[in-house]
This record gives sequence, structure tokens and C-alpha cells, in this order.
Amino acid sequence: MQSVNDTRISEFILLGFSEGPELQPLIFGLFLSMYLITVCGNLIIILVAVSDSHLYTPMYFFLSNLSFADICFTSTTIPKMLWNIQAQTQVITYADCITQMYFFIIFSGLDIYLLAVMAYDRFVAICHPLQYMVIMNPRLCGLLVLMSWITSVSHSLLQTSMVLRLSFCTEVEIPHFFCELNQMIQLACSDTFYNNMVMYFAAMLLAGGPLSGIIYSYSKIVSSIRRISSGKGKYKAFSTCASHLSVVSLFFCTSLGVYLSSAVTQNSHTSAVASVMYTVVTPMLNPFIYSLRNKDINMALKRIIGVPAM
Repeated sequence: MQSVNDTRISEFILLGFSEGPELQPLIFGLFLSMYLITVCGNLIIILVAVSDSHLYTPMYFFLSNLSFADICFTSTTIPKMLWNIQAQTQVITYADCITQMYFFIIFSGLDIYLLAVMAYDRFVAICHPLQYMVIMNPRLCGLLVLMSWITSVSHSLLQTSMVLRLSFCTEVEIPHFFCELNQMIQLACSDTFYNNMVMYFAAMLLAGGPLSGIIYSYSKIVSSIRRISSGKGKYKAFSTCASHLSVVSLFFCTSLGVYLSSAVTQNSHTSAVASVMYTVVTPMLNPFIYSLRNKDINMALKRIIGVPAM
């Protein structure tokens, strides 16, 4: 075998969204605004959940963990992109690219597992309300979050270690705004059969499994709500999981849409633009979805800032 690893690729070029310099200030301002809204919104959710004793429940424990994961998820990609625009460069070093990919896989996976855990929490709350506090005890809640972290880190270590074995030749341009796993594998000039096999198998198992759990939980929730006789009772039961269902739909529909469209069109630029939906827009919208119609969070916010409750 010829040793293509001897080329020692030291950096990659992130092509981003546009090569036109006239659009870069607009892109910079747009993404800086979305990033600041994401960080501030999710930090407020964490602050409220930690500060108010009325929110010391499993639902808000998982929500604060999801908000933390969303901040980290967005922070793996956007700051580097903003720095490159400001410095008028598209370069990312090999080490930084691998590190970015490693943390991106961790926090994207963590988002998926936490959404599945929150679906299970809503399932227990609606289908087994009398046993809720017994089943969703602090030990189980902590264990579910810990297992989400362990699974995400293990999966990321596996994918990153397999990418480290790949050789890269002269083609070092990544048609994306961050080092995405699939793009990295496509750039390799060595055999990527096992990388593709592991990537798609992991996607089916580690994303399909939580998605199946979410679908099962909500099928049980719907059947349980349908058995409630009063319309007011049905509305109250559904309102407790409406926010989570909105976030789940937004995250999975946008991420599935990105990968299905990229598989059909093979247009990397289109895929990069579409991936903004689940990497930036969804984490930005989560705090608004959970707070706008959430009476508990609104009341807690008023207590924290000293506004009398109406």
C-alpha cells in the first residue's frame, strides 16, 4: 500500500455558505444574533430551573440538561465560523477539525437522548400519574442523564477514532460551515467502507432507537388522553407535553430533512444551508417554545425578577 498518510494534512478549508465577500457581514450579523439568543435563552431556562424550588421536578431537571446541551451543541460550530468571517479566513487546523467533530457528535447525540428521556418522563406523568414520583425518582433521573452522556461520548469516540485512521490527499475543502462527519469521510482518499458502515449503523441504532421510543411514548400518551372524558382534562394533559412534542418535531424533521435532501440532491451547499435548521435554529427556538406557553416557567421568571404574579 502506498503511504498517503505521509502527506500529513495539517489544515482544511471550510467553504461555508458563500464565497462572496459582500455577503459575509450579513452572515456574520445573522449568526452572531442567533448565537447570542440561543445562549441567553437557554441560560435563562437553566437559571430558572435551578433557582426556583417549584421547578425541582424531573421534567425541569431534564429541560435544564437539554438547555445546557443546546448551548454546547451550538458553541461547537458557530464561534469558529464567526471567527473565520471576522479574520477573513476559511482555514481550520486538522486538530481543531477533529476536536470540533468530536464535540459536535457528543452534543447532537445528547440532544437526541435527552429528548427521548423527556418523552418517557411525559409518558409516565400522563399514563401513570399516581406512580410518577415513585418511578421518576432522583436516582433514575440522574441515571438516565448519565447513560445519555456515556452513550454520546462512546459513540463520538468511536466515530472520531475511525476518522483518525483515514488518509487525506490534496482535496481539503469542506463544503460546509463546520467539520461534519459525513463530509470528512467523503474527503478521505483511503478506503471508507467501514467508516460508512459504522456511521449508518450508528445512525439507525442510536437515532432510530430514541425516535422509536419517542413514537411509542406518544402513542401511549395519545391513547391515554383519548380515554379522558372531559375536554378540559384532555387539554390539560396534552398541554403538559405540547412543548416537548413541538421541539421533537422541529429537531427530527429538520435533521431528517437535511440528510434525506443531501442524499437525493448530492448538493453539499444546499445541505450546509439546510443544516442550519437543526444546528442553530432549533436550539435557538427551544427556550421560546418551552417558556411562551409554560405557566410554571413564566411564574418562576416573575418570582426571580420580582414581578408580582397576576
